[in-house]
Amino acid sequence: MGAASVWIKAARPRTLPAALAPIAVGTCLAAGPANTFKPLILVAAVVGALFIQIGTNLSNDYSDARRGADTEDRLGPVRVTAGGLVPPRYVLYATWASFVIAVAAGGYLIYEAGWELLAVGAASIVAGVLYTGGPRPYGYEGLGEIFVFLFFGVVAVMGSFFVQTEQIAWEAFALSVPVGLLACAVLMVNNIRDLDTDRRAGKRTLAVRLGRGRMRRVFAITLYVSFALVPLIWLVTGLTAWINLALLALPLAPSLARTVRDRTDGGALNTALGDTARMEMVFCVLLALGLMLPSLA
Repeated sequence: MGAASVWIKAARPRTLPAALAPIAVGTCLAAGPANTFKPLILVAAVVGALFIQIGTNLSNDYSDARRGADTEDRLGPVRVTAGGLVPPRYVLYATWASFVIAVAAGGYLIYEAGWELLAVGAASIVAGVLYTGGPRPYGYEGLGEIFVFLFFGVVAVMGSFFVQTEQIAWEAFALSVPVGLLACAVLMVNNIRDLDTDRRAGKRTLAVRLGRGRMRRVFAITLYVSFALVPLIWLVTGLTAWINLALLALPLAPSLARTVRDRTDGGALNTALGDTARMEMVFCVLLALGLMLPSLA
């Protein structure tokens, strides 16, 4: 593999929609109902979110290799550290380089929107590192879904709305819930696929704790609850009915639920992982469009 291909693999591009999708929702909530849009703020938010995600992925790659979680018999794609594609110290350097870029983008956001964002950015980076790093990584204790829901749902949607408007809104929190649940669904596919190797490595993810059968049901419930929340949010927040455009992504859910329910081979589950991330992106783009359309009419 070429050097560029190796680093692209290390960045795990299939996971990056989880960083971008909530920003689309929070920004369009600001640009539409709140009538506030600052393009440079959006660029900085996208750069910061992407490089926090990439830094987290690299940190996970490095830490899982050290702990023996990424073995040759895992069903997922080869990890660059465990696979010997990149020396561990270079993966660590790239991790911190990614976080430095994220901090630089965050510095601009702090300058423009307030020092409150310093705590949010610091918490995001610390949470990314401690997911599989540190003395007691919470990803090894079945808490990964909580982290993903908070940082790829609540924090990302509300944060991207706040940096545009410098306000906190109930609507931003409400919209963050289905977005965060779909981000959790991406992690669930990953952990269902890796359940056996994670168990052997002592990585007690939620999938390991619940078992494959129950985790599959939790995955399906998470998908459908995410969609069911959209009309409820419309009814209780006063946002227009256009947000129900997100329901156009619903036909993608049944095939994903069936694949995760019926398949155990790495190829099918790797495809389901990417498809779940794409469904989240489609859902969020449609939701963002629904937020914008009334202001464009």
